Amino acid sequence: MKNFSWSYSSLDLYTQCPHKYFRLKVKRDIKEPISAQLLYGNRFHKAAENFIQNNTPLPPEFDFAEKSLDILRNRKGQHLCEYRMGLTRELTPCRFSDLNVWWRGIADLLTLQEDRAFIIDYKTGHHPKYANTKQLEILSLAVFKHFPKIKRIKAGLVFVNANDFIPTIYESDEQNNYWTKWIADVDKLEQAFQVDVWNPRPNFTCKSWCPVLDCTHNGKG
Repeated sequence: MKNFSWSYSSLDLYTQCPHKYFRLKVKRDIKEPISAQLLYGNRFHKAAENFIQNNTPLPPEFDFAEKSLDILRNRKGQHLCEYRMGLTRELTPCRFSDLNVWWRGIADLLTLQEDRAFIIDYKTGHHPKYANTKQLEILSLAVFKHFPKIKRIKAGLVFVNANDFIPTIYESDEQNNYWTKWIADVDKLEQAFQVDVWNPRPNFTCKSWCPVLDCTHNGKG
């Protein structure tokens, strides 16, 4: 399919509900409102980037995170903040905005150390008990392609408001095993485009959070 591309968030949205994906990403007749939580998260990400990359003091509202961010800033290696990556359909590295990009992703913080790397993803909303490291996995797969010398990646979700950390590890030798599941899921999304079928799938967002109000499963419609 010409110009088909995806990201972790878009694939996650499709998996949650194909019809919701269609209305927000394909037909685009509905826009999801920007929540206060999202705005807060965006402010934190920018503040963390400036703190680590430019030594800019944190705004007072994020003083509580200074100790944790200082540990990340002092870790040895090359720090890349909000690092954008792309992959082609052939899984070769490309720029985030290239015309032939197939996958896009942004690492909140990527630290390179010879043949090792660290990936940090900041979480400002979800409770740690709902932690999902799948985004760390796809980011790690992209890092292995963009930086072939990297053999092992330690990654983690930093829940800044809960002072919690969910770690995971990825090995370059296991790339093919990781990709098998991702490609199978992406194939389902691409097939939906080909057959133009976007059936609703009831899920936890239907009752209170889904913006597709005219769906029969929507609790607010």
